[in-house]
Amino acid sequence: MDHISTRPLTFVVGTGRSGSTALSHVLNLHPGILSVNELFTSLGAEPHRHPLPGRVLAGADFWQLITRPNEDFDRMIRSGTPSPEFLYPRRPGRFSAETTGIPALCMMVLPHLTDDPDALFDELAPRVSAWPGRPVARQYEALFELLADRFGGGAVVERSGGSLSWVPWIREAFPEARFVHMFRDGPDCALSMSRHPGFRMILRTMDARSASGAGPLVPRLTDQHLKTLPPDLAGLFAERFDPALLMAAPVPVARFGEMWSRLISRGLTALSWVPEGSRTTLSYEELLDAPRSELTRLAEFVGVEPTEEWLTAAEATLDHSRRGSALCLPPDELSALRKSCAPGAEALRAALAGA
Repeated sequence: MDHISTRPLTFVVGTGRSGSTALSHVLNLHPGILSVNELFTSLGAEPHRHPLPGRVLAGADFWQLITRPNEDFDRMIRSGTPSPEFLYPRRPGRFSAETTGIPALCMMVLPHLTDDPDALFDELAPRVSAWPGRPVARQYEALFELLADRFGGGAVVERSGGSLSWVPWIREAFPEARFVHMFRDGPDCALSMSRHPGFRMILRTMDARSASGAGPLVPRLTDQHLKTLPPDLAGLFAERFDPALLMAAPVPVARFGEMWSRLISRGLTALSWVPEGSRTTLSYEELLDAPRSELTRLAEFVGVEPTEEWLTAAEATLDHSRRGSALCLPPDELSALRKSCAPGAEALRAALAGA
């Protein structure tokens, strides 16, 4: 397939809650980088939102793909449990989770680039919709180029939380892309997941699917599935639910450690197939310890100059307060959490030793 992109393209992938949101802000400070924030997360996990890279879509169909509201995110907003990464609701425009639904592209991508995402949405709509039919991967490349032309940047970096599981799809779509695997101490990362509305919803949805007997090929739970669930699980799928059903549910933190281990282990296997020169790692802890050297290395990897102005501004944005947060847990909980994270930690150590 012919490539549209003329700029170096890099994807920052990880399990989520690994410090990558802060990294997007750091990248956005660099005038030579177009920072694409949470594009693939905005679309959601449904298969139809991530069609095969070679599938041909007309411009109008591609625009619909990337702007159709994410029903799960809108439901969380209506219920008072938005993820902290949702940028659009902080300064609402004409779109609303209560009425129109918030276009996926507006939730986290456009507000990261501009203070007026509605105006940018209106600017992009006719241009993207008029594009000719071409493979969906090429449409994404065209979108990156369009935004880079609009906002500047000789390199494009897309960063989506929880994107480690999408590495095979991303590689197929963008075979020449580079990958940065950003990771964090397992217990700290899992504890952060346990306090995050999005990750709690993922785990509770997994519980609901298991309790209802829905197989892995069922895209969404049906009314028949929901009728089989206890109220504390079924209630989460209402148009508006009680926030306590999500945030106060007694879910052991060790279960999030199991999730972290599973995501890390599977993701590292997928990353091992990426050529060595096209992948690198970034530890959240090392970024905090040595921000200038780590950001210099990252800038050179993505293809931009690590200017003194950028390094100074970036260093000032980093927050050291969340490091070692798991150490505050009661001893029994911390022990169980460390045990659940052990398989992922071992897989990560082995991968780093072999790098």
